[in-house]
Amino acid sequence: MTRVDFSPLLADDPVIAVLRADHAREYPPVIDALLAGGVRAIELTLSTAGVFAQIKSLAAEFGDAVIGLGTVTTAAQAETAIENGAKFIVSPTAELDVIRVACDAGVPVFPGGLTPTELYRCWEAGASALKLFPASVVGPRYIADISGPFPDMRIIPSGGVGLDDVEAWIAAGAPAVSIGGPLLGDAFSGGDLIALSTRAQQFRTIAGDALAQRKAVQ
Repeated sequence: MTRVDFSPLLADDPVIAVLRADHAREYPPVIDALLAGGVRAIELTLSTAGVFAQIKSLAAEFGDAVIGLGTVTTAAQAETAIENGAKFIVSPTAELDVIRVACDAGVPVFPGGLTPTELYRCWEAGASALKLFPASVVGPRYIADISGPFPDMRIIPSGGVGLDDVEAWIAAGAPAVSIGGPLLGDAFSGGDLIALSTRAQQFRTIAGDALAQRKAVQ
């Protein structure tokens, strides 16, 4: 399986915002606020109603965003997501069929895993990077431990990664961090979208600085 390079997708923007709402019609003002704060990589989720119907129009409306689809667990879902313009695919689990579909389409794919066996199987199947989920269970040192036997693996932490955790995850070797609740907060329940932009800028600045510092010493 040909591994699809995700570096051009994220470039120097190492924050992926994970959006979950009651319905996809709630997404636009939140995406706008995230972009204002410098977060461009947006993971919409299949746990949100109406995503398939909205993803193409959202990608067209927000041309500066890199919009992908998460919570993808079947090959059929991956195919539909890619047909509707998803720029990357994320799964919470180690679904080899999802990896195959994305690789065949030339779309970056981030399957989920926690154990060394799950991560290894996804990496060998052609994952662009690995979604370490739930990352809060193991902590940043886990990346260093996994890198011992598997130095080439690219691991993105997701689940319970807060602002104070970002620097440690990037320093440990993560190419990016995946952030949901700690970034979005109450944005989908009437929260202050200006405050969301401020949080986005904070996450983006800390992650970007940590990535630049790590690259400088490599």
